[in-house]
Amino acid sequence: MLNGALPFRGHDESETSFHIGNFLELIKLIRDQNEVVGKVTLGNAPGNNQMVAPSIQKDIVHCFAQEVLKYIFQEINDDVFSLLVDESSDISKKEQMVVVLRYVTCGIVKERFVGLVHVKDTNALSLKSAIEFLFVEHDLSLKKIRGQGYDGASNMRGQFNGLKALILKENSSAYYVHCFAHQLQLVVVAVAHKHIEVGKFFDMISSLMNVVCASCKRSDMVRESQKEKVQEVIGSGETETGSGLNQELSLGRPGDTRWGSHYKTLKRLVDLFPSVIEVLQYVEEVCENPCSQRQANGLQIYFQSFDSVFYLHLMLHILGVTESLSQALQKKDQDILNAVSLVKSTKRQLQQFRLDGFCRLLEKISSFCEKHDIETVNMEEIYVNPKNRRHKTNITYRHYYEYECFNTVMDMQIQEFGDRFDEVSSELLTCMAALSPHYSFCDFDPSKLLRLTEFYPDDFNDDERTTLEHQLQLYIDNVQHDELFANLKGISELGRVMIETRKHLVFPLVYRLLKLALVLPVATATVERCFSAMKLVKSALRNRICDDFLNGCVICAVEKEILAKVTNQDVMTCFQMMKTRRNQLM
Repeated sequence: MLNGALPFRGHDESETSFHIGNFLELIKLIRDQNEVVGKVTLGNAPGNNQMVAPSIQKDIVHCFAQEVLKYIFQEINDDVFSLLVDESSDISKKEQMVVVLRYVTCGIVKERFVGLVHVKDTNALSLKSAIEFLFVEHDLSLKKIRGQGYDGASNMRGQFNGLKALILKENSSAYYVHCFAHQLQLVVVAVAHKHIEVGKFFDMISSLMNVVCASCKRSDMVRESQKEKVQEVIGSGETETGSGLNQELSLGRPGDTRWGSHYKTLKRLVDLFPSVIEVLQYVEEVCENPCSQRQANGLQIYFQSFDSVFYLHLMLHILGVTESLSQALQKKDQDILNAVSLVKSTKRQLQQFRLDGFCRLLEKISSFCEKHDIETVNMEEIYVNPKNRRHKTNITYRHYYEYECFNTVMDMQIQEFGDRFDEVSSELLTCMAALSPHYSFCDFDPSKLLRLTEFYPDDFNDDERTTLEHQLQLYIDNVQHDELFANLKGISELGRVMIETRKHLVFPLVYRLLKLALVLPVATATVERCFSAMKLVKSALRNRICDDFLNGCVICAVEKEILAKVTNQDVMTCFQMMKTRRNQLM
């Protein structure tokens, strides 16, 4: 039940109930299968000691959660870690703060959820106080933080009074990294806000979602229409069949805070375009609301125009390039250097598409227009400005779409990309790049690695810096002549292989540098996943769960891997030690 974020209590727990709740139903099942258990549980146990009360259930959850946390803190073992934090409201409109720790154990990067804290005020001081309380409870120290990762909200990263600055005052080595995935999403949103036509396009997409997905009937019409068209192309042999192919599709509403949602929406629109147009025609003809009819008519005109098809395919390509980066950034074990490399690769792809992508884009647009009977424009004709048709522009349609539309949007995208990821060129990351194992450690630079130690004064003293200077020469010669270190893809793999070959014992100071690079956070995707688990545990039907009980349930629901390792004996020991019990379980 904890593993699946299921409720313990039942709506009706009386003897005549057909379902008395998951907890009691599970006990009934066990006692029916085990005669020994049946003799001492439920009705066969003393009336004042059946161990099924809500308080007992909460104690059991607390014990499981404590065992999970004990495992996590044993892994950290007083080592350095990074702090990932975000806050969101639950179903009861309570502000809940999620705390995730990123650390390295046995050469492997891990991000673990350690607590959900109810904060009555979301200013930076309140958040810091809540974090300090959690750290004191689990015997953690702010001095061990080597990185901070937040989503970029003002109360989190404000330069003077944000949480970032408050923690930096106490620990100068707690370097802040703005969530890469969040920055990537902001790139798309920023261009949509700045460019009038792109902004108009996404506004029309939003209106389209409101009309087409306004009712279950219209959504079903899209699915049924798409199903009929798939059957037609299968019958004519125009498409392949097999497991996982030709599945049922539906439109999804994009959101600024849902990473990758814009790309999925546009991709589905291309796949379901004729079905969507049919629904708009249906709304215009059948709907009794004149406002909806006018809206459907306007959407038909817009989405069957060359302009909309142009921006649909342009933004689909841009979002397709960035989608791969978005998925990579959300991996828990992604390291900061590999993330920086992926960002640079994505930027180069966008720049290359800016130089030679217009003709390829035009071919896709022409093919789409021909397939769906959309009128195209002659690129060699003189462009007519729809806002002022009498004014002669003296430019062709090709010039307009290539230079004033395509190039402008791409330039804005590339510039925004550079502005949002300006932090990746900092001296700290430049020094860390010397650890990269790419191409037989071609970026290795002892001077940069020695400079890197200066960023972490609490981790290296003067004697260790002198020792490291000599150790680096032996280290690079050793790993360059070891086949196990050839073809490594990043510092994450380097850390793992160093542990496997026990070179972390031979070169402990190099491994310490490597750990400091690995703990720097990349994205807050783990934090977002914790919020998803919170919404499963505390739902509209279970909106009165107390904070401690909610915290325990979410810890167990998120850290399933560790929960599976917790034994019944560990839980019984913890349960018995919480307070004096009438019965001894051991």
